[in-house]
Amino acid sequence: MHVCCRKANQELHYWYNAGSTAWNHTNGGFWGFAGRKNATLGGSRRIIVGGSDQNWRFGFNYTDWAIKNAPFYLNDTLVFKYDPPNDTTFPHSVYLLPNFWSFQNCDLKRAKKIGEVSDGGGDGFEFVLKRWQPHYFACGERDGFHCKVGLMKFRVWPLIPGYN
Repeated sequence: MHVCCRKANQELHYWYNAGSTAWNHTNGGFWGFAGRKNATLGGSRRIIVGGSDQNWRFGFNYTDWAIKNAPFYLNDTLVFKYDPPNDTTFPHSVYLLPNFWSFQNCDLKRAKKIGEVSDGGGDGFEFVLKRWQPHYFACGERDGFHCKVGLMKFRVWPLIPGYN
């Protein structure tokens, strides 16, 4: 267990080892907060989901992408780019799932569609991370097949700007 407190403008971090009765002081952070300033102090970022040269597409591991591109911060904008449906591409959409269980199982029953199949063209569909909570994203096309088999899902929990 970790405890963080402030004392005379100094952050103190303590870790408790369950196998011991001793508390240890360390530089570690609590849920990613150790009082270190981050690079987002200049403003929010515009992040293209999958990377600048990728579209929201079947078969790309978006969970891996999110892990490698973390941390994300409040007021960052996620941009989903995908081609509108035509004779050579399958349609894609963006759903916001309500919880981890729905995310793990690609269960769209209570999900909210936030990006229609036609929204990803041009500059793409944008979603601003406005709440400090987990956000679960998935493609809902073909009744969740793109989510389940095509790896078109990921989650982020934005941090508070200024600390990481």
